[in-house]
Amino acid sequence: MKTAPRRNAAAQTARGLLLAVTLAGPAAASDGTDHDRAKALRDEGHILPLETILERAKKTHPGRVVGTELERKSAGYVYEIQIADEHGTLWELKFDAANGALIKSEKER
Repeated sequence: MKTAPRRNAAAQTARGLLLAVTLAGPAAASDGTDHDRAKALRDEGHILPLETILERAKKTHPGRVVGTELERKSAGYVYEIQIADEHGTLWELKFDAANGALIKSEKER
């Protein structure tokens, strides 16, 4: 039985991207893997799920997600999403990980 390729691919991408999350700071080192720390932050309600941020990013700049990071900043956590649009332009978007607000959107060179 075939599953919907688009839905399945999106789920695999989201899972893979969550595994690729990068955390900066001592909290990441003391709590195990980056993936475990990101999952704990999400489960505790400190950050939104990556899937939610990816939906918002693709609405802002439709295209293919080519990179993600979760960074700890002084004011909290920030998701950085890189998207290649249909013209090959690479966009970097930064979202507040707690509320999903778009902080910055810029074309990369």
